[in-house]
Amino acid sequence: MTSLDPDLAPPTSAPLAALAEPVRRVSGGWIASFATIWFGIWMAQLTPVQLLLPAQIDAVLHPENWVDSVVAFGTISGVAAIATIVAYPLTGALSDRTTSRFGRRRPWIVVGAVVFALALVVLGFQTEIWAIGAAWIAASVGFCILTAALTATISDQVPVNQRGFVSGWMSAPQAVGIIVGLILVTELVTDASLGYILLAAVLLVLAVPFLTRHDQPLAAAERTRVSAKGMLSSFWISPRKHPDFGWTLLSRVLVSVGNALGTSLLLYFLMFGLGDENAEADLIVLTLIYMVFVIIASLFLGKLSDRLGRRKVFVFVASGLQGVAALLLAIFPDLTVAMVAAGLLGLGYGCFLSVDQALATQVLPDAATRGKDLGIMNIASAVPQAVGPLIGAAAVVATGSFVLVFVLAAVFAFAGAFAVARVRSVR
Repeated sequence: MTSLDPDLAPPTSAPLAALAEPVRRVSGGWIASFATIWFGIWMAQLTPVQLLLPAQIDAVLHPENWVDSVVAFGTISGVAAIATIVAYPLTGALSDRTTSRFGRRRPWIVVGAVVFALALVVLGFQTEIWAIGAAWIAASVGFCILTAALTATISDQVPVNQRGFVSGWMSAPQAVGIIVGLILVTELVTDASLGYILLAAVLLVLAVPFLTRHDQPLAAAERTRVSAKGMLSSFWISPRKHPDFGWTLLSRVLVSVGNALGTSLLLYFLMFGLGDENAEADLIVLTLIYMVFVIIASLFLGKLSDRLGRRKVFVFVASGLQGVAALLLAIFPDLTVAMVAAGLLGLGYGCFLSVDQALATQVLPDAATRGKDLGIMNIASAVPQAVGPLIGAAAVVATGSFVLVFVLAAVFAFAGAFAVARVRSVR
């Protein structure tokens, strides 16, 4: 197959090309298309989480007690997390073994994008809680299929000394995607179903540029043949044999739970914790502040990490900053303090997203199972984002306030910082 990207022409004689450690730097065009598809993904994933989904649930339930709405949102997110646990490593493992002439990852990127988009469209028309939950689970599975394949391209194609910067272009679009998504669904459309349709359309359009990039096909001789039982057993990676993978995984779980607790119930915090009559508008302001600092941290600190050849100290400090931000909200529940916390959280999470992703690619056990192993690592990001609202809802039910939510967010973030300090093979 002829490469559509002259800067990434496939090697002419490399029997293990698909599994080889990449050494050639990816081009600016490749990075631009990579950032573009992530922009569409984050817009489609986080706009519903931040606004459309909780608002839709609240509109369907019309609860006498606002806590019921929080619990319903948390429950749906928790069930979606179970599907994520299965979808991430399974589809990652399947992409590892895909021998399509279009490459290992591109076919799964297409499948994931289509499933994700269709589920969002269906979600917008649901008026029953069970149906909303089912559609969101389907959307979450599509998200997993898409991102499991996409994150594996970093290990497949990006050299180690460029991964911090490239990973920054995976995380920076997250902040931009949230704010642009919120503006689109609040300013351009007046109906929630149209908002979901708009997000789905943008996702599909923005996926196209990356799909024109070359994806080295896996030769039949390179394909690992395993049984279903063998594939299932491969999902367990012994922390005793691969301790650095284990510590990196644990750190990501802890920090991601903390981040989810600090952000996923933000609309409810503004509405009911602060009694903010302009909650939706202030949510956009907080997200904008968060966005600016995520972009600065993910791009500049990711590149600095590449130059210094260090990962752990960046991840440690980034995790600690998120803990400090959460403590501020717990101690001083105020809109102005929330703005300061949004900046600190964006600075910490932006750095964490880019550098931790680079760190993860350097502790993978086997080049032949990059997709599966990164799928497991992605569970550590996606599941906490789904479970976080459930934990937060339980904390709200138990205390009747949001203080415990933010205290727990801080505890998880600080614990994640200490876990990453145990990694030994990467500086």
